Amino acid sequence: MRRTILILDGQGGGVGSQLVKLLKPRLSEDCRLLCVGTNVMATSAMLKAGALQGATGENAVVYNAARADVILGPIGVALANGILGEVSPAMAAAVSGSEAVKILIPSSSCGVYVAGVEERRLEEYLCQAAELAARELGL
Repeated sequence: MRRTILILDGQGGGVGSQLVKLLKPRLSEDCRLLCVGTNVMATSAMLKAGALQGATGENAVVYNAARADVILGPIGVALANGILGEVSPAMAAAVSGSEAVKILIPSSSCGVYVAGVEERRLEEYLCQAAELAARELGL
């Protein structure tokens, strides 16, 4: 059974591209790594980082979130108007309503603080997210 790992990001795609670099080498052949950006720059950055397929925009987020087994990205992808307004309410609803396992990277820049989460460097959160995804996929 083929599993789909969806990485979502916005702005310049920095978080998403780092997640692609951390996850891609760990994935087995039955895993499909797909990236979706809220804008072309984010999608392009994730494709340059090694994602084999990518798409851009609201419909791409809505369509692919419904089909993903695991979704990774900054916490703003699950919040209406997150990532400085790049995440539409429809995108946030698609992500939060997806049956996929969601692994979200905390970011105070969205104005959301998650109680119980230690403040760490972004790189540490990204490595932890990649580890959680690998564990979820049995890798």
